[in-house]
Amino acid sequence: MHAQPGRPWRPPELARAAFMSRASFIDRFDAVAGMPPLTYLSRWRMRLAERSLREDDIPVTRLAPALGYTSESAFSNAFKRAFGVAPRRYRDEAHRKLSDPAGTMAQ
Repeated sequence: MHAQPGRPWRPPELARAAFMSRASFIDRFDAVAGMPPLTYLSRWRMRLAERSLREDDIPVTRLAPALGYTSESAFSNAFKRAFGVAPRRYRDEAHRKLSDPAGTMAQ
């Protein structure tokens, strides 16, 4: 999951990668991570998105498929659910904070 966040992971595939049955893998993953594997994957993708939007200039149209979303719209909706703002607005606000860390620019 970490090495290939854009891959369309599913529990049976993850279980095979861990050499476990699907049920055993899901139970063990939940016990260790405190959440089901696909919830973890979604959160991991959002953390990567957040970092990329803050630090990189990759267009959202390229970021979405790199993180496993089938469309920019699907990614934008997921990001907005997670952070309360659209990805482009998040990026604009993050860049504005970087260029004016003291908050002295007029808003």
